[in-house]
Amino acid sequence: MQERITIAPSIMCADLCNLEKSVKEIENAGLDTLHIDIIDGSFSPSMPLGISTIEQLRKITDMNFDVHIMSNDNEFFIQEMLRIGVEQITFHLETSSHIDRYINLIKKHDTKVGVALNPATPLSVLDYVLPQCDTVLLMLINPGFATDKGEKQVSYATKKVNDLSKLIKSKGLDTRIEVDGRVSLDTIEELVSAGADILVAGSTSLFKSNNSLADNKEIMEESILKGLNKEAAFNG
Repeated sequence: MQERITIAPSIMCADLCNLEKSVKEIENAGLDTLHIDIIDGSFSPSMPLGISTIEQLRKITDMNFDVHIMSNDNEFFIQEMLRIGVEQITFHLETSSHIDRYINLIKKHDTKVGVALNPATPLSVLDYVLPQCDTVLLMLINPGFATDKGEKQVSYATKKVNDLSKLIKSKGLDTRIEVDGRVSLDTIEELVSAGADILVAGSTSLFKSNNSLADNKEIMEESILKGLNKEAAFNG
């Protein structure tokens, strides 16, 4: 049952001066997905990785690249990621004029497609596109502001995950729910029990500085199991 949950380490929380070493460490921990944020500096005041860096990363690992584009110009970055070759591309609905075009463009390349929502964006924007999406990514903090160490998840984080899970089930879909933003050792159990499938793991979980990566992964897996058991008990 635990296989349902994917831990996706956020590469921008790794050692950016030693990326190859960081990626190998993540691989050695038995993780197969890498969450890569592409931020244009305009949509959000951050720019952790450039396209050339992602291109170099692609050459050193076979991990699944789960790319999250935070940009005001989605098509440019979508085309670049398709050229490099990644497994999933997620873009924000808030900055997209031609949502169907982007979805079809990504799917045409046999790449999984995700749409991302900022914390306050209502789920109603998914009305027509949800059946076309492999994943919906819910931002649980404002994107790109993770440097504010005091920022907490929005108060309605778990409710939004649960509401989306109910919506997906009501339509008979198997769309996965990805959560991003302060997915911490303290919040994982609740998020999983609410229906989260993919956990973007950063500085408050997998890369928490007082433990090794392997130790943090073990703690995360314990919390995931508790969350799955709670979800099963509730549904049972």
